[in-house]
Amino acid sequence: MLYFLLSWLEQTFEPPGFQVFQFTTVRASLAAGTALLIGLFAGKRIIRWLRRQQIGETVREGEDAGVVSHAHKAGTPTMGGIILILALCGSTLLWGDLTNVYVWLALGATLWMGAFGFADDYIKVVKKDKEGVAARVKLAGQLSLGVLMSIFLLFWPALHGIHTETSIPFVPNGTINYDVLTPVLGFEAGWIIYIPVLTFILTGVSNAVNLTDGLDGLTTGASAFVALGLIGMVLITGNVNLAEFVNDVYVPGSGELLVFVAAMAAACFGFLWYNGFPAQVFMGDTGSLALGAAIATVAILIKKELYLPVLGGIFVIETASVIIQTIYFKYTKRKHGEGRRVFKMAPLHHHYEALGVHENKIVVRFWIITALLVILTLVLLRIR
Repeated sequence: MLYFLLSWLEQTFEPPGFQVFQFTTVRASLAAGTALLIGLFAGKRIIRWLRRQQIGETVREGEDAGVVSHAHKAGTPTMGGIILILALCGSTLLWGDLTNVYVWLALGATLWMGAFGFADDYIKVVKKDKEGVAARVKLAGQLSLGVLMSIFLLFWPALHGIHTETSIPFVPNGTINYDVLTPVLGFEAGWIIYIPVLTFILTGVSNAVNLTDGLDGLTTGASAFVALGLIGMVLITGNVNLAEFVNDVYVPGSGELLVFVAAMAAACFGFLWYNGFPAQVFMGDTGSLALGAAIATVAILIKKELYLPVLGGIFVIETASVIIQTIYFKYTKRKHGEGRRVFKMAPLHHHYEALGVHENKIVVRFWIITALLVILTLVLLRIR
């Protein structure tokens, strides 16, 4: 909105210096600053309101509850994802080019999954129903988002010629095409692979970020580092010269996503001010589902979705630990009559807690691993 106002002022009155607002990098910097300020100042007021409304975290119960105790966190305000979403979306709306379809897709995906997360938190915390939104309802929301987005991108005219093309390392031209079945079937069949893969990635990343949210500042800090990595990727994919230099796919118009990812990184750092150990507020599903959707959507839009297993490696490892634990427990229970575990607890961060590692040390180490994975991802962009 401010971008349009400043553009109008520049074109109408031609004041000196206003031309800089045409540069995406300038507006991305301003969006980051705005998101950080919103997170810091609005965050404090929202946390106070959550406390007054007694919207607090409930302690996990069950047979694993005695292994790691989080009793001291009971009553800590949750649903703090509202702060993240307000900072991210508010600053993007202020400084982004709202005629750009990619900006709206990123905002829409964030708000879509944020709404499902908010409903889940509201039912659990306010309505005191521990079940929250049914898992199948959340899954339906994720799948529908993935299907609708992939179909839209398949028919978006600006992507003509690269609809089903995506970036990947270790191949000669730096890209592969989902349209591998066309020669076999005799018609354009890229959608047969493209839609399921993109839907799976969006659903998987959204759930993975949600599973990782279990320690103070863990998901927030990891997401901030991932967003910083996405900044580098957007700079390359959205610039024809840089894309050509690293032999990467160029997506016209995607450079405007720089405003969104810069705001995402800053919103995470602003929220981390209150979410770091010891946390004054938790993001809840409101924030984790929204962040996961935002990360996956940006990666899909800039055709870097196949880099997500490395870029978001911590999220992948956390999810894998849950899958391994569940499968092994069910297998041993069926075979021996008693379920056994690979990890003391899952996700993985709870396993280390159960081993006696301090929560803060686990979080910082996971951040360091994420930072290294981000660097590795950017290096992979240059490997052909």
